[in-house]
Amino acid sequence: MIKKMSRGFIAHSVKTQAMGQMRGTMQRHISLNRLNSTASKNLHRPDSAGSSDAAEAADAAATVLADKNDLQKLPNKATWLQALREREKQLAAGKVLDSYSYKTPVTTEVSDRSRSDSFSYLTLPFKDDKWLCDAYINANGRLRAGQLFQDLDALAGRIGYRHCSPAEPVNVTASVDRIYMVKKVDEIYKFNFVLAGYVTWTGKSSMEICVKGYAFEGKLPSSITEDTLPEENVFLSANFTFVARNPSTHKSFTINRLLPRNEKEWIDYKRAESRNAKKKLAAKMQHHVQPSDEENRLIYDMWRSSKNYESKGISVKHASFVNDTRMNSTLFMQPQYRNRHSYMIFGGYLLRQSFELAYCAGAAFAGAGPRFVSLDSTTFKAPVPVGSVLSMTASISYTEHLRKDESKLDDSSPFDFILPSTNKISSNPDAFLSEPGTLVQVRVDTSIKPLDSTEAKESGTFIYSFFVPKSSYPEGDAGFCSIIPQTYSEMMEYIEGRRRAQDTAIFSSTLPKAKL
Repeated sequence: MIKKMSRGFIAHSVKTQAMGQMRGTMQRHISLNRLNSTASKNLHRPDSAGSSDAAEAADAAATVLADKNDLQKLPNKATWLQALREREKQLAAGKVLDSYSYKTPVTTEVSDRSRSDSFSYLTLPFKDDKWLCDAYINANGRLRAGQLFQDLDALAGRIGYRHCSPAEPVNVTASVDRIYMVKKVDEIYKFNFVLAGYVTWTGKSSMEICVKGYAFEGKLPSSITEDTLPEENVFLSANFTFVARNPSTHKSFTINRLLPRNEKEWIDYKRAESRNAKKKLAAKMQHHVQPSDEENRLIYDMWRSSKNYESKGISVKHASFVNDTRMNSTLFMQPQYRNRHSYMIFGGYLLRQSFELAYCAGAAFAGAGPRFVSLDSTTFKAPVPVGSVLSMTASISYTEHLRKDESKLDDSSPFDFILPSTNKISSNPDAFLSEPGTLVQVRVDTSIKPLDSTEAKESGTFIYSFFVPKSSYPEGDAGFCSIIPQTYSEMMEYIEGRRRAQDTAIFSSTLPKAKL
């Protein structure tokens, strides 16, 4: 993972906490001074004829500003030309190079580590820094989640390497087990964020890492530790699985053991262990789970309804066939988005790109700005090399209407039968699902194609869930949107989407009740 230094946010580790807090205070003072100095005058500056800094242009977008910071000298990463020349030299000698920076594991000794040993955090003081906030805002004035995904993955990578220390294996993101928004933080300019996490479980060569997001209306804690970050401030929960490989042999690498030290740590350890066992079982099955009798009846009812919808010319506002919601994106993987090992693309960048496409598909389908709720368990099936072509296809796979009264036929649905939602309207006003609306699942399938290959390889599938409140539509509008599967394959995707929605509902019920 790349240790991020861009967009003005402050990256800390526990050992350098005092210095980090000092830098944070200075940065906040600088941002406030900028605000005061620009509030009373015209922001436009005369354009000069020449410049050595692209960011000085009045029209410089956030991408230009971010690239300027990303190009700073990073101690954990070689330049691309250095890495490219080294790889060419190694290939000429018949060797395979996984990492430019990590060539030997340093040590193979294994020891016991506590989760406090891997604790790391990142501060995002949006309330204190308007330009940092501006880089994380979407067109609707709310949190641009894709930006945050990059930070989550980068922080998880740092946590993993701190746990493995002093050994230096090649750690890669094997899966994102879930990212879930515990509560709404739409107006991020009112909050200072902290992302913090630690290792919660270890296997022989794999580890689960938990990262949580905390929102503070006031100043951040003067000392940031696991004990000073209250559970009631949690707005986001994320779990990642990393696997370690020996950079010399390219085989799995045995990592330090995690030793839980109290009841809470043991509970988290056992839950992570259970999730890992469930993933292994699911990987063995591979194929679709056969639908139950109830699901078979649902498939038939949907098929019958879709035929009536087509033949009778029934018109339901905000209803679309699955095939009509597909969107595609193709990207060439440039070296500027590589991870710390230089030859593969940073996992957080892939999360961001897949999310942006999912958001586009969801917004176009709903006709309104959707709000991110969760990313379901996702496995990275193949790494994405620098210089390859990444193809992504997004489509709406499942929708469900959250209504106050589900005992009557839903007039806003294209289906002529009652289909109760798996999620219910929450009584917590801070929760996303606290009002009527539509839960929308967007499936993003990705594949990679190296330039020297004629075949594309499946890279992973991302399932994003969004919520579109009924209040997003004008008064008098039905206020709901619906997806209509037509083929058996689309109906099976719908059934799997309903299962995932049920899993999400169960997962959310296990989280601590949060409040701002």
